[in-house]
Amino acid sequence: MSYILLLVGLALLIKGADYFVEGASSIARSLNVSPLLIGLTIVAFGTSSPEATVSIIAALEENAGVALGNVVGSNIFNITLVVGITALLNPLKVESETIRKEIPYTLLASTVLFVLISDISLQALDANFITRSDGFILLLFFAIFLYYIFEVARHSRDKVKEESADTPKSSSKVKNTVFTIGGLAAIIFGGDIVVDNATTIAFSFGMSETLVGLTIVAIGTSLPELITSITAAIKKESEIALGNIVGSNIFNILFVLGAASVVSPLAVDSKIFIDVLLMIIITVVLLVFSRTGFRIGKREGVFLIISYIVYMAYILMRN
Repeated sequence: MSYILLLVGLALLIKGADYFVEGASSIARSLNVSPLLIGLTIVAFGTSSPEATVSIIAALEENAGVALGNVVGSNIFNITLVVGITALLNPLKVESETIRKEIPYTLLASTVLFVLISDISLQALDANFITRSDGFILLLFFAIFLYYIFEVARHSRDKVKEESADTPKSSSKVKNTVFTIGGLAAIIFGGDIVVDNATTIAFSFGMSETLVGLTIVAIGTSLPELITSITAAIKKESEIALGNIVGSNIFNILFVLGAASVVSPLAVDSKIFIDVLLMIIITVVLLVFSRTGFRIGKREGVFLIISYIVYMAYILMRN
């Protein structure tokens, strides 16, 4: 039964992503907002809903390892495997604003997280925690990001309006909204089914709870980003594809961990430091790749995919 449900979940993910990208890009055109901004906000926050749900519930159950590991593992998955596969399918065009502001903000968020979890090193405390105060700091950075996005949307609207003046009006706003909400619901529901049943199958093969959390839960909650970005790439909506990944990573660190730690302070396992450092390094790599001709091509995609395979091998040996 678990295998059948797994296939049902995957089908919901794929079809939901198709409708979600179609609806979101149509809404962007009808509102004269750039697809990149839609990718950074509606699409990114929507596809990050599974991470938010898992991490906040984990915090409520005082399972800090799952809350923090899920976010860091998901972000590494997004930058390596999601960007890598998407770039292989269709080279990703990178806007100058993304290179100058959005990716550096992702790097800033990752660095802030590293500083906040380094209580023993920086404050000579007995243990490393993401406290409620740290959570409010992360949420403050998230509020700044939202303010930046709304300002960009306000200033870019006239430009997009001029560029789209000769473009035929998209179909009904109600239809596009239904497509977007319905597609997002299918993505979240499908992702939940996939994670639950993949975990059941993994346990039946004798995998440990820690190993399942580091691999299946992190990968499973990132499936919406993967399917949505692949679908966007196939539809030649590369701005939505990259915006989804960058926006999701910012959302995961600043909002998901911020909200989770406000709910309940998170104890930090010393092993996670290597993963957070790796997350910072691959964000720098993404920034460097983005600067090479304002595109992420097939060669960069192959490098990122191999990086994730190496990381997974390391995790399996470490645990």
